[in-house]
Amino acid sequence: MSNYNPGLHILAGFSASVSSLSGMEACRQFFDDTTAKLGLVKVGDVYHRFPNGAFTAVVCLTESHVSIHTWPEHGLATFDVFLSNFNNDNTEKVKQFYAATLLHFGATEISKQEVKR
Repeated sequence: MSNYNPGLHILAGFSASVSSLSGMEACRQFFDDTTAKLGLVKVGDVYHRFPNGAFTAVVCLTESHVSIHTWPEHGLATFDVFLSNFNNDNTEKVKQFYAATLLHFGATEISKQEVKR
C-alpha cells in the first residue's frame, strides 16, 4: 500500500446574487487569473451559457480540475476544485482557490466537503 496522498478535493454549494451567478465571462477571467496566480497550468476549458443566464464551466488543469454550475434563478451554485499532489502538496492552493471563489461571487457557503484523496 502506497503512502501517497493524491490531494485535497473541495466540493461545495453556495448562494450568491443573480448577477454574479450569471456572470460567465467574469467567472472565466477570474478562473484564468486565479489559475495563473496560484501557478497552476490550464490545459483546456469549456464554458456553456443556458438561455436563463445560468452557466456551467469546467477547467482542466495539469493538476486536475475546477468546475462550477450556477442556477441564478435560485441564487445557487455548486463548485469543486481538486489539485493533485503529484509534484507538490497543493492543499493550501485548493483552499486558496475556494476562498477566492467565495469572495469573487460574494457568496455565502451552504455546504462544503473536504475529501482527502
